[in-house]
Amino acid sequence: MKLYIGNKNYSSWSMRSWVLLKAFGIAFDEIKLRLLLTPGSAFYKALETVTPAARVPVLVEDDGFAVWDTLAIAEYIAERHPEAAIWPREARARGRARSLCAEMHAGFNALRGRCPMNIEARLHEVGAQQLEADPALRRDLARIEELWTDALQASGGPWLFGTDFGAADAFFAPVAMRVRSYGLPLGPAAAAYVGRLEQHPAVAAWIADALTEQDFIPEDEPYRSKR
Repeated sequence: MKLYIGNKNYSSWSMRSWVLLKAFGIAFDEIKLRLLLTPGSAFYKALETVTPAARVPVLVEDDGFAVWDTLAIAEYIAERHPEAAIWPREARARGRARSLCAEMHAGFNALRGRCPMNIEARLHEVGAQQLEADPALRRDLARIEELWTDALQASGGPWLFGTDFGAADAFFAPVAMRVRSYGLPLGPAAAAYVGRLEQHPAVAAWIADALTEQDFIPEDEPYRSKR
């Protein structure tokens, strides 16, 4: 399989699928495209041959069959690899894990807009300013902490649904990167979970690649002048 992704420093959606595949040792070839979203760019030219959505990530089989969107990719991987606990084995835990992923997938617009993923950056002052300015961002952060804390308490941790890292953890890995970059405040349990995510081998490998990338795209650097 091939996984098309964007810059590791910025592409939060790409991070989910890449981390999930790496965490379960599922072999794939990485094809990284520069996340330059201008009409006619090499990014769009490369994707137009593999997916009508023209977005990353997209997972492509050897025969050209493509699956795009992070939720669809997670479900496809789970079906292709039933031996891997992509989702929890127990039905109710599985339903709750899907609920968390769907809420992340569709929501938290203030967090996405105010604190775009930028792994290389340290923007704690910006994070404090954004939190003070935007009640919606504060609500997003409170809701994320609630989701994490409830799941960890119910499962016993260390991951959201117990002893095994799964799709829900991969989906929230980009949120942990935002917490890290912008110094967003969390309670002890949620902050400890962020630390565990950072140290997971698949997440740590993505971070290491992002830090060595050094490919700065102005459209993805709204706060660079403030650093």
